This record gives sequence, C-alpha cells and structure tokens, in this order.
Amino acid sequence: MATAVSDGSLQRPVAEGFVRNAPVSAVQAALREAGLPTDQITFPYIPLLVESGGRRILFDTGNGEFSAPTTGKLLENLAKAGVAADTIDAVVFSHLHGDHINGLRNKAGTLMFPRAKVFVPAPEWNWWMDDQRMAAAPEAQQAAFRNVRRVFGPIAQQVQRFEPGAEVLPGVQSLPAFGHTAGHTAFVFAGRGGRKLMFWADASNVDALFVRNPDWIVQFDLDGEAARQTRRRLADMVIRENMLLAGYHLSGSGIGTLAARGSGYDFKPLSA
Repeated sequence: MATAVSDGSLQRPVAEGFVRNAPVSAVQAALREAGLPTDQITFPYIPLLVESGGRRILFDTGNGEFSAPTTGKLLENLAKAGVAADTIDAVVFSHLHGDHINGLRNKAGTLMFPRAKVFVPAPEWNWWMDDQRMAAAPEAQQAAFRNVRRVFGPIAQQVQRFEPGAEVLPGVQSLPAFGHTAGHTAFVFAGRGGRKLMFWADASNVDALFVRNPDWIVQFDLDGEAARQTRRRLADMVIRENMLLAGYHLSGSGIGTLAARGSGYDFKPLSA
C-alpha cells in the first residue's frame, strides 16, 4: 500500500530562467491552459509512505524545520494518518536536495525516524560527499554540500548505499533516473490493488509544465539533457506497463495516472 503524505507547499514567482529552454511567455501560456495562475507557481512537497513486506518505508523526508512555515508538515500529517515516526522501518532517499533530506534531522540534530534504516543511492552519495567537488563549487552552491554533511555526517557509517537498478528492499526496485542530480533515482513497487506504482521523485516538477512539455528543462536540473531523456523514458515506462505514478512535486494527491498528450503527457491525480 502506498500513501502520499504532504509536507506542505511553497510558492515562487514565474520568472525568466525558471524554464531554461522556454521563454516566460510560453510558461505563462502553459499555466493558463492548465487553469493555473500565471504570475506564480505552487510547489507541493509529497513524500511517499509504502507498506510492503511488513515494513513501513518512507521515500524522502520533506523540509523539516529548514524552510518556509508552509512546509515541514510531514510529521504532523503522518500523525493524522495514524503513523508514528518511530514506526518507520526504513527511509529511502531519491536524491539529496535539501527539500528531500532536511526532515531526517531537526535543528537540534535529533533523528526524526529513530528506528529507520537509511538508504541512499551510491552515485548520489559519492557526488555530494566529494570534498574536491565541494571546494570547486561556487560559494552559492557550497551551502548544499554543507547541508548534506550536516544531515548525514553524524550517521554516515550507518547509511546504506545502493546502486540504482538494484532491489533496495524486498519488493522495492530502484531505477536509474539521472539528470536532475548525479544519482537521482526512481522506484517501483506494488501499489493499490497490486498494480505497480512508480515513484519518480523529481523526474518532473510542475506537471502542468514539465509533464505536458517533457522537453522543457527546469533550472534545478544538474544535467538538463539527461533529465529530459529520463523524464521521457520513465513516462513511457509508466504508460507501457499501466503503472500508477507518484511524484514529489506532482499536483493533487500526488498519485495518479499518466497518458500521452500530443508530444507530451498528462497527469491525472487520483482522488484522496
């Protein structure tokens, strides 16, 4: 069973450069077509809770105490769903951007999921933990490297690294989904009614933009061309195999279906 659990949302203005390879006018037209405001974009943050093989597995941990007041709602919403943090058996990360990892530890350094084993894609870990790469990064980017060390440094010896493509836990298959980051990873497992479900994390951001226009590249992608190819490969797989789809920044319930739409795709969220 899979349950999308909201960590809240954040709004940001529509600005030139948000989509690297499309002008603001095209972005606004796509938002208008989807019935959305054209001056700002709402980013939902939606970790995924999966119960499989007698385990409670959490995919990504939200913003924790480190972002806007409209975020950091994961623990509250888990509690509303009747799930205590100390009943989570495993936390599996898709990648190591702050909005995915900051909920693992609070500002005091306390682990929020004290019983959970922690799993991280090996190429993602190796990229962020490379001291030479950190030293060579612009100062504005070094904060992200420092944040990874803040979150994982005290527990580095306990973090279990896996190669994308491996079975992370029984019934949880990982898929290489590189581009958004160096080791960005997607996952497939049994969903509702036994139907397979893919959690593609940040393979797309705003579905009205990047699912409908899969060749658009968001400013957050490390390797835009690789991210574009990954997005199409995963989307085609979801449709071909009639999977459900979950995404960290998808709209509505965060879990839904995908269909072809012109030269792109259309995401339809399931009702909560």
